[in-house]
Amino acid sequence: MYKKKKNNNKFIVIGSIFIVIILLSFSLTLNRNYTLLEGGLKDLSVFINKVFMFPFTGLNKDKDKDLSDSYIIQKNVNKSLEKEIQELKQELGLKNTLTEYDHINATVLSRNKSYWFNTLTIDKGKKDGIKKGMAVVNSNGLIGKIQKVSNHSSEIKLITSDDVNFKISVSIQTDQGDSYAILSGYDKKSGDVIILGVDKTSNINKDYKIVTSGLSDIFPRGIYIGVVDKVVSDKYDLSKTIYVKTKQNFNNIHYVTVLSEKTNA
Repeated sequence: MYKKKKNNNKFIVIGSIFIVIILLSFSLTLNRNYTLLEGGLKDLSVFINKVFMFPFTGLNKDKDKDLSDSYIIQKNVNKSLEKEIQELKQELGLKNTLTEYDHINATVLSRNKSYWFNTLTIDKGKKDGIKKGMAVVNSNGLIGKIQKVSNHSSEIKLITSDDVNFKISVSIQTDQGDSYAILSGYDKKSGDVIILGVDKTSNINKDYKIVTSGLSDIFPRGIYIGVVDKVVSDKYDLSKTIYVKTKQNFNNIHYVTVLSEKTNA
């Protein structure tokens, strides 16, 4: 009788593991929202991860460090320029600036080895005010955007993602003024992010700065991305491809900040 009960327990454990594996396999679909059950499992895994990692992260003096000052450098904004920013918004029809965003600091919990340069998971979610589509930065500039959200964790799609549908409107700050283009792609060999389809007549030089353009609801204007590393014309000389050198080490990201739009009190 005891042996039979023991065998039944084994089958229950094996069956449970099988169900979890099936659920996790569904979660590998990159552009799909979490189901209620997947969100619960994700939060459970986050809790377990925190318990086991606390001895390593709980006493880290930088864990709750406010990195807001670094974003002043990224967005080139201070109080004395707020009036100028408002005028610029009216002129360009921009909806948001970084001064209108709160900063939600978060810790990176895990990354999928199969999609290392595509996504990562952080320890903040709906309970912390995070929503799908929010921009994610750190002291070195833009990292990506929130792709999936559960109650206590979120998944970030990185700007190094190989998703061809993930595009970012950027501004190339040239000597002649801003030139707008689309960032979409990543060169693993050089570590550069890629801007495609730039007009061949554009005069783009090395070390020109690249920031978000603000011409979309997802990314506010002025978030630092990187500088021009090299410019390559296509084989028909119809357009240019720009390789952008960032300050990011995408293999070594531990803390990030999610930009949450301020609500009017």
